[in-house]
Amino acid sequence: MTAERLVKGPGMLLVWLYGVMSVGAVSRSAYQIATEFDRAPLAYSLSAVAAVVYVFITYTLVRGGETARRAALVCCAAELVGVLTVGTWTLLDPAAFPDSTVWSEFGYGYVFIPVLLPVTGILWLRRARRVAPVG
Repeated sequence: MTAERLVKGPGMLLVWLYGVMSVGAVSRSAYQIATEFDRAPLAYSLSAVAAVVYVFITYTLVRGGETARRAALVCCAAELVGVLTVGTWTLLDPAAFPDSTVWSEFGYGYVFIPVLLPVTGILWLRRARRVAPVG
C-alpha cells in the first residue's frame, strides 16, 4: 500500500479533520497547561493526551504504507476507548473535571467529532486494507 492510498477520497477528509483536531487540541492543552494547570490538571492532561493521539494519527495517515495503516488503526481504537472512557467519566463524576477536556461528554464541545472520528477512521483504515493491491 502506498502513502497515496490512505489519503485518497475519504482518507483525505480524515487527514484534514485529524489535522484540525490536532491544531485545536495542541493549542488548547498547551495554553491551559501553561496558564492554569493547577485548576484542572486531570482535564488538561487528558486534553494533551488527545492532542498527541491526533498528531500521531495525522502523521501515520499522511505517511501511508501498511505499517502506518496498522499503527493508525491501533491508535484510532485506543482513541475510541479514551473518548468513551473519558466521556462516560465526565458524565458520571462531573466534579472530577472542573473544566472540560477534548473528550468530555464524548466531544460535546467539539460537536461530537471526537467520538465520530475514530469510528470513521477505523472503518476507513479497515477498508483501505481490503482494497490494497497485492504484491
